[in-house]
Amino acid sequence: MILCAQEDGATMRKPPKDQLKQGVALAALLIISGFAIAGPTGLLTWNESEELLEQRKAQIAEMRSKSEMLKNKVDRLHPDGADPDLVGELLRENMNVVHPDEVVITLEEE
Repeated sequence: MILCAQEDGATMRKPPKDQLKQGVALAALLIISGFAIAGPTGLLTWNESEELLEQRKAQIAEMRSKSEMLKNKVDRLHPDGADPDLVGELLRENMNVVHPDEVVITLEEE
């Protein structure tokens, strides 16, 4: 109940229209405060966002490392100056090619 003081000391209620306006304003303020604290971009999710950012940075660093490794491998396979050791390794691994003087030993998997 909201009361207003008059000059003669008596109190009277505010009109219902004013009470309604204040109630709506209070509800809007509470909703905005709730979203500021617990909303999708609120204070509670701030820490989660920082942790996720650190994870993403670690993933980016790992991917850059792999990218540099693959770029080095591609450079070593360039037709103008391919690394013979790498070419031989890839032939043996991917196409099952062997030299005439090599012996293939197969191992049974347990």
